[in-house]
Amino acid sequence: MTVSISPRYSFRVPINCKCISPDAIASKTLEEIKALKVWEGNKQRILGELFEVKGESAPSPKEVNIRITGDLRKAKRISEEMSDGETTIEGDAGLHLGEKMMGGRILVSGNAGSWLGAMMKGGSITVNGNAGDYVGAAYRGSNKGMQGGTIEIHGNVGNEAGCFMREGLIKIGGKAGQFVGIHMRNGTIIVHGDSDGRAGASMVGGRIVLLGSTASVLPTFSIDSIKKKVEVEGEEMQGPFFLFTGDIAEKGNGKLYISQANNQHLSFCEKYL
Repeated sequence: MTVSISPRYSFRVPINCKCISPDAIASKTLEEIKALKVWEGNKQRILGELFEVKGESAPSPKEVNIRITGDLRKAKRISEEMSDGETTIEGDAGLHLGEKMMGGRILVSGNAGSWLGAMMKGGSITVNGNAGDYVGAAYRGSNKGMQGGTIEIHGNVGNEAGCFMREGLIKIGGKAGQFVGIHMRNGTIIVHGDSDGRAGASMVGGRIVLLGSTASVLPTFSIDSIKKKVEVEGEEMQGPFFLFTGDIAEKGNGKLYISQANNQHLSFCEKYL
């Protein structure tokens, strides 16, 4: 069953939209959905005041398909903690989209804000545009970032993607900011574009694959060997790749694969060229 949602006007302050989720909408009538509580800044509203809502729900989250259209850059926490179903956003999305997600699918045709899929445990998120900082990351003070699932961003991402990542897969089609995979414990991050450096800082496990150029490699990583290819979930990426191990400062055994063809400026790799 499909529930269509669109803003009634252009939002000027952040809107807390945690209730726009298959779990919150399942088994409710249209009038009950419209009566769900949201926050517009520091004022409590109901969903029907801020959004036009059409369609009908279903008995379980698995059968709910939410379709949202319009400018949602101020709308945060959409589909937080969702366990199943599908949320489609035709436009841009705000902060904390899919945070603590456990299952289901989120699709975004435009861009997404920071904290995309933060601390998610399962399911999949696909963003056709760019995403902000802290994709799949842990909050400050926590050491539990992404623990499962898949995040795929076709465009660029900001800083600290995969911070404290423990399981799962993050695929970045464009560029990545600084500190991708910082404090990483496990899982895999693939960056198809260039990265701004310091990848894998303080990582102790997991894999980071940099297919583009990187500004720098931290001195606490040791070059191990040359690999002809890397395979991730059946996808084979051809190298050759410089394979680094680290972060030695954390007694880590993380694997950092860097494209040899796009990183011949790394002077300390000269004997492998």
